Amino acid sequence: MSDISIRKTGKTGRITFTRPKALNAMSYDMCIAIEDALDAWEKDDDVKMIVIDAEGDKAFCAGGDIAELYDTGKAGNFAFGQTFWSDEYRMNAKMFEFGKPVASFMQGFTMGGGVGVGCHGSHRVVGDTSQIAMPECGIGLVPDVGGSYILAHAPGRLGEYLGLTAARLNAADAILSGFADYYIPEANWPALIADLETTGDWTLIDEAAQDAPAGPLAAMQDDINANFGGEALGDIVNALQNDGSDFASGALKKLSRNSPLAMGCALEIIHRVRSSKDIRSALELEYRFTYRAMEHGDFLEGIRAQIIDKDRNPQWQHAFESLPAVAVSKMLMPLGDAKLTFEKGE
Repeated sequence: MSDISIRKTGKTGRITFTRPKALNAMSYDMCIAIEDALDAWEKDDDVKMIVIDAEGDKAFCAGGDIAELYDTGKAGNFAFGQTFWSDEYRMNAKMFEFGKPVASFMQGFTMGGGVGVGCHGSHRVVGDTSQIAMPECGIGLVPDVGGSYILAHAPGRLGEYLGLTAARLNAADAILSGFADYYIPEANWPALIADLETTGDWTLIDEAAQDAPAGPLAAMQDDINANFGGEALGDIVNALQNDGSDFASGALKKLSRNSPLAMGCALEIIHRVRSSKDIRSALELEYRFTYRAMEHGDFLEGIRAQIIDKDRNPQWQHAFESLPAVAVSKMLMPLGDAKLTFEKGE
């Protein structure tokens, strides 16, 4: 497949995104190819670890390839998206649960679907160009691909802040919030990857790690904790409106761009997942939302405004100051027989 290179090199299983002109956006076929590789390498004694990287300077993987999702959804074919998401989430779970070390090297943008591949491994490496984010609420989705699990276990209320505002994380901020483990200058990556291929010795990553240059997030932690601890979206909006600080006005501006329904559901998912140590519980909740996102959510309108017409003027279903609790409940109700099973072919 021209969009992704999957092979065994030395003592490693290697996955490389190879569509840099598309910011290595992940298609359905790429997702299935990654899952097939995980299935094969789990039982392959010649593969001591997996190394994942990407071609190009701008992005590791800037998200999912959503053009086909939009086209099928507009035509009333919701089954394509439901299959895409269920199969992708199954792959995300396998990546998180993989029984051998998985190292990812994430330059540039790592967003959405890229997080589901790069941020669920055991050795997650970032550098000076790295920018990690979960921007789904801006297109009417919730942070998914298991991203809600990372957000739910971030320190304090960082997860709520990052999920609702779609703020971008540099290397230090990604490590602080749990999306990455190691900072290594990007100039050192090729030689390190070559050594990993030769030796299969993942401890070389620990030896190569350095202290990351400081990021802005740590200094914002107190403001974030003070304003993003509310039970519902309206509580957070009220706290920010009554705060009066530059931080609060900046956060409100970010929230005002995003789907209130998606933000309210993202907040609820993060709260529910916080007590869980199982990524499958997060993925199952995410799927309840994405299963309904085209027919009942703001997803198609969000894609229209951001990607298709590019007018940046989405007409969301709800105002962010007055999102009904029942709207959140409806999007996150159990799916019955349609629930996510994590089994191939179901």
